[in-house]
Amino acid sequence: MIRKRVERVVLAACVLGALTGPGVAAEIENDYPTDARVDYVFGCMAANGQTSEALQRCSCSLDALASILPYDKYVQASTILSMRQGIGQRTNAFNATKTFDDKVADLRRAQAEAEIRCFRG
Repeated sequence: MIRKRVERVVLAACVLGALTGPGVAAEIENDYPTDARVDYVFGCMAANGQTSEALQRCSCSLDALASILPYDKYVQASTILSMRQGIGQRTNAFNATKTFDDKVADLRRAQAEAEIRCFRG
């Protein structure tokens, strides 16, 4: 149990170091708060492996995403996607609105570009 906590703390430190290192274009990409960056990289690593290579690729992916899509638009699209997973009238409103489709499409395009830059290169 303690070992798992230590591993998480070490991983979090590595993620923060990778996210705040010299490779980050601070002026453009710094509107993503640290907690959002860490959350994104943790989710990415959960999907792509808990390796140092995955850490580098996931950090790269977030930097690429942040260079394409401002944080407020990322939050909007993520919220829409989250709301679309529910059931009921509110979910239908999020599924049937063209403006919401456009916001999600912008996020998907940015994610695709980030994947090309960081996972296929």
